[in-house]
Amino acid sequence: MIAGGFGAGKTTLVGAVSEIPPLTTEEEMTVVSEGVDDVTGVERKTTTTVALDFGRITISEQIVLYLFGAPGQDRFWPLWNDLALGAAGAVVLVDTRKLEDGFASIDFFERRDIPFVVAVNVFDDAYHYEPEELREALTIPPEVPVVMCDARERERAKETLLTLVRRAIEKIPSTSDAS
Repeated sequence: MIAGGFGAGKTTLVGAVSEIPPLTTEEEMTVVSEGVDDVTGVERKTTTTVALDFGRITISEQIVLYLFGAPGQDRFWPLWNDLALGAAGAVVLVDTRKLEDGFASIDFFERRDIPFVVAVNVFDDAYHYEPEELREALTIPPEVPVVMCDARERERAKETLLTLVRRAIEKIPSTSDAS
């Protein structure tokens, strides 16, 4: 699952890494969303995801990731519960221009014990923070990877997904844990 706040770059990330043409549900933003969707920090945004984005990437012969990009607005949060069912893990995409939007996403996956990584989307007009500064600001546990990512760049986005795969594998209980 690819999650994060409104305008964090989720649709862009899915599109950058998907080996199939991604399914997107992007729609033009209209006056109906005025006063409902907070566009602070993303004022130039003209479209928004209204359901989900879907893509696929083959990591290896044994690992194929199905990517479900979640809409970022609060009003779509009930959909997150459905998207999280059976999720092997999540990328929480964070925009440093709207850092406070990261808290709810991080909390969502922590409460459900779903492995996740925090990917800081590097926007050209955003202040650059070091990963450890962001870990502290967002109170991210030490075992959760924090990576810098440019959602537009396929290789950087793939590295983020590989970090997530490694994190998810680490969280799989070993057979010795079951006894």
